[in-house]
Amino acid sequence: MKAVLVASRNETACHAIRATMSSEYKVEVTSSKARSLEMFREKRHEFLFVDVETLLESTPDRNYKTALKPFWQLYPTAQIIVMSSQEKIREAVKAVKAGASDYLTYPVDPAEVRHVTDSVYESLVMVSELDYLRDRFWQEDSLDVVRTQSPLMQAVFNKIRSVAPTKSSVLLVGETGTGKGVVARLIHQHSKREDGPFIAVHCGAIPDTLLESELFGHEKGAFTGAMRRRLGRFEIAQGGTIFLDEIGTITPSAQIKLLEVLQEGTFHRVGGEDTIEANVRVVAATNTDLEEMCDQGQFRRDLYYRLNVFPVDIPPLRQRIEDIPHLVEVILGKLNKYHSKEIREVNPDVLEALRGYAWPGNIRELENVLERAYIIAESTTLSLETFPVDIQQCRIRGRLPSISTSLSLAEARRKGVEAIERSYLAEVLREKRGRIKDAAEAAGITSRQLHKLMMKYRLTKEQFKTRSA
Repeated sequence: MKAVLVASRNETACHAIRATMSSEYKVEVTSSKARSLEMFREKRHEFLFVDVETLLESTPDRNYKTALKPFWQLYPTAQIIVMSSQEKIREAVKAVKAGASDYLTYPVDPAEVRHVTDSVYESLVMVSELDYLRDRFWQEDSLDVVRTQSPLMQAVFNKIRSVAPTKSSVLLVGETGTGKGVVARLIHQHSKREDGPFIAVHCGAIPDTLLESELFGHEKGAFTGAMRRRLGRFEIAQGGTIFLDEIGTITPSAQIKLLEVLQEGTFHRVGGEDTIEANVRVVAATNTDLEEMCDQGQFRRDLYYRLNVFPVDIPPLRQRIEDIPHLVEVILGKLNKYHSKEIREVNPDVLEALRGYAWPGNIRELENVLERAYIIAESTTLSLETFPVDIQQCRIRGRLPSISTSLSLAEARRKGVEAIERSYLAEVLREKRGRIKDAAEAAGITSRQLHKLMMKYRLTKEQFKTRSA
């Protein structure tokens, strides 16, 4: 039987919640935060309905994150629903921004209680399943990585859980900065080769003339300057995993040698005749369309098929904004660990703006802007002013402008449509990084029409180009 705890001095609300719950729920009632925590220690509760003032008891700075933390320490997946009067609804909203699941207002409506519990319970099941998978599969030092609220990332981690123990090659596909290297290491750490080496190679950073030597090694005298035998990365990675990032950049001759590794399990050093066994698991990554490169004759199709045995698409950050609060927490934890000051809180306005930004540079860009804000910050709380202007502006994106009732309905409608139109165009341009042709195609209009609208709303393509890190 699921346990529900109601913490409030409002007896009417307590009775309403008890009456609303079906027989599968056991509802307990208390009027103090201290007793609520005792009851949490004694028994696992799926839901906590708590009055905002009760929640803030023994919290002198009225910080909701601090007030919620003791409950989560006892039961991390507890779903906390705050309750308040209409006059204190802003306080309830603050609690939700700090991590509470939802809020109710007095007088409590039974229909609203049912709606909130049904929707929150769905989330509770999802989190419980993830906790189970963590306990059964993920290593302790990987828990921060696999913690996610995004259905897309849950699918990614489910795929990793399936493929990691196998010998199969894995192809990670995703934009720059999405964390493909982290995922590759996660696969290695949960494979049967975890005790072997993990060797990462950024193929795009190695000159074409040296790539084959870097990957497969060379014999003495194989080419000018080869003064001695050198072991390649595949040889060093024996018994472990090799991660080939930006695989689409490798030369045609290196493609042939890599095909030999995947097809025959052997390779030769440059200038050598000895056949060397490649006891290596290959994980490759790309931010380009390899199939399109095959169509254009730039990449071997047989190699593509060998690499693409188990493809995993890594979603961009803009498609997993549910995870931004957790990512911010993890990144700030690392910054606090390596720097002298400590940032303990993030203003809710910051999280709102971060969720609204398109993140063309993905998690890598998030790390960069947070480090910049961390350096600038003069208090223990990150404020919106420490972030770049284009991120600050995202706090108001998607909101309708305040409209005076002195306007006619037609004029109010026109202003609303313009606000939505400008916001939509800015979002499309941001996603396409200022590329006019691509943005016009995505919007279903011609490039000429897009130019006219950009002039109307004073938008320029330069505003949306990727900033350098």
